[in-house]
Amino acid sequence: MALRNYQSEPYIARPSFPEQPPQPKKPAIQKSKIFSKGEKVLFLGLLSIVTVLSLMIVQTQSTVRATTKDISLLEQQIDTTSKENTDLSIQVRELSTYDRIWKKAEELGLKLNEQNVKVVPGQ
Repeated sequence: MALRNYQSEPYIARPSFPEQPPQPKKPAIQKSKIFSKGEKVLFLGLLSIVTVLSLMIVQTQSTVRATTKDISLLEQQIDTTSKENTDLSIQVRELSTYDRIWKKAEELGLKLNEQNVKVVPGQ
């Protein structure tokens, strides 16, 4: 058996299309952050303060409206009581006239005895 002596040549594959020159890479553009961490914390703090103050204002307005409603109800009650008092005082004046009292006394059997009447000076 005879040894065959083969020369090995490296295989170079040649592309079937023409080689394009490498395109220069664009430098990576760093995205600049719109807000830094500190600015975000400040923004969140400001937002929370505004929210709390808004809620306090709404709560205060609600309390003021409730108090105003209570005041108006009390004023209505005062007006009603005042009208009742006025009506009752008019009724007292009507019922306390001399003629009415005299008629009521006669109905109950009282008689006028001028010897028992004493005149009181004054009013």
